[in-house]
Amino acid sequence: MERGRADFMQACRPKTVEEVAYQDEVVSVLKSTLQGADLPNLLFYGPPGTGKTSTILAASRQLFGDLFRQRVLELNASDERGIQVIREKVKTFAQTTVSSTRPDGKPCPAFKIIILDEADSMTNAAQAALRRTMEKQSKTTRFCLICNYVSRIIEPLTSRCSKFRFKPLAQGILLKRLTFICEEENVKYEDSVLETLIDTSEGDLRRAITTLQSAARLRPGEQISKEDIFEITGVVPDKWLTELMEVCATNSYEKLSDFVNLMMAEGYSATQILNQIHDVIMTNNQLSDIQKAAVYERLAMCDHRLIDGGDEYLQVMDLSCTVMKQMGN
Repeated sequence: MERGRADFMQACRPKTVEEVAYQDEVVSVLKSTLQGADLPNLLFYGPPGTGKTSTILAASRQLFGDLFRQRVLELNASDERGIQVIREKVKTFAQTTVSSTRPDGKPCPAFKIIILDEADSMTNAAQAALRRTMEKQSKTTRFCLICNYVSRIIEPLTSRCSKFRFKPLAQGILLKRLTFICEEENVKYEDSVLETLIDTSEGDLRRAITTLQSAARLRPGEQISKEDIFEITGVVPDKWLTELMEVCATNSYEKLSDFVNLMMAEGYSATQILNQIHDVIMTNNQLSDIQKAAVYERLAMCDHRLIDGGDEYLQVMDLSCTVMKQMGN
């Protein structure tokens, strides 16, 4: 756990397609490709931290071996990817020809792979320029577009790609990987810590690994506790939300105002509080569906105001007053 975050994430990243067993549909397609089938242009989309980049990098390493750096061009959101880069860098790389053998004598496809990570942040002009390049260089180059929101990719590009949706990872998969990392890194943790880590990461394996590394550095040589995870992630402990619901049930504005003031003084994010109130209301059996709908309508308004720069205390109070009103009906 003493390594830097980038080195640690690289060490945790799967090296072969077989290791990326949590996205069965994608893996089965890539396995057939590695056995000799042709690779189509790919479009991977889904939530962050679900293995999109890891999957294509693992497949590329298996395909090209030692030629990986010569055959793969990876551009992510930190690189300039305007129309000029598409016309120059991407087009130049796509036009170069390659052989069909590797230095170790094993056969490999006579094409290159261009990976455009977070493609949904590319301008429409750059995406339009990419469309023609994908067509003209189809014999020598394959493209893999990776994004969180497929709706931000123009239709002419999506129609040229095989689309694969990456779902949030299941709890069992996350638990298996985190347990493996803890064993390899000799990390000590209390019971239910990994479950808490999974709950706070919401299916994002990258976030879970980063939180685990931060917690291990916070308590070097000591056991990691649930409180450490809450402290690092900024998640509001359940006791605060339980007490908030109890205060709302008293139907007293003064008590609610004092409690929200106290809770906000702890430094919790208003956005995080709203997200967790959403989950609490969802499982509340005392409220009808109509009452829950009224709370969620107000929650959406408060969330929109926070995005526009609204005061955090006022938005939490607004939502809490709505909850108090519905509980009093």
